[in-house]
Amino acid sequence: MPKGNGKPAVHNDGFRFDTRVLGRGPGEFRDEKRTAIVPEGLGSGLVLVPVGAIVALDLRFEAVSEGVLVTGSAVAPLTGECARCLDPLTTDVEASFQELYRYRPDPGEGEDDGEERFLDGDFLDLAPAFRDAVVLALPLSPLCSEDCLGLCAECGAKLADVGPGHGHGERVDPRWGALAKLDFDQDA
Repeated sequence: MPKGNGKPAVHNDGFRFDTRVLGRGPGEFRDEKRTAIVPEGLGSGLVLVPVGAIVALDLRFEAVSEGVLVTGSAVAPLTGECARCLDPLTTDVEASFQELYRYRPDPGEGEDDGEERFLDGDFLDLAPAFRDAVVLALPLSPLCSEDCLGLCAECGAKLADVGPGHGHGERVDPRWGALAKLDFDQDA
C-alpha cells in the first residue's frame, strides 16, 4: 500500500497476517510485499539487525489442505563491526524461508511437538520464522570489504593505513633468548 511519497507503508504489526482473504481452498494463493519494523534485535557478536529496523518482506501465501504455506524472502539492515579491522560497518542481509502454518487440530487430535507452527484463528505470526531465517543468514565474520587487511598483530595498527612496509624488525622471543647466545658454528 503506497503512501503519497511512493514508498510502501510500514506496518506496526508487520509480521502478523490475516489469512481470511486467502480462503481455505487448496491451491489458492496470494502474493504480498510489505515493510515491517523489527520488534527485537537479531544477532549477537560482531553483527546484528537493530531493534526498530525496517525490513522488506516479499511473500507468497498458499492455501494447502493442512493450513497455509508461506514462502518468502526478507531484506534487513545490519550494523556491526568488521571481523578483521574492527571498523564499523553497515550492510544488508537477505534471508529466504518457507514455513507451514497448520490449522489447529480439534481437541484430542494429534499432539503438538513444539516444532510445528499453527494459525491463530485466521491469523499467522511470521515473526518466529523471520527471526530463525535471519539469524541463520547472518555472516559469522562480517567484513568491511573482501580485501580488508585487518590489524597488525604486534601494535594493533590498521594495516590499510600503515602501508605494506609496516614492520617491527626481527624480535627474538625472550623464551628463546638463551639459545641466541649459543654458538652453533663449530668446526669439528
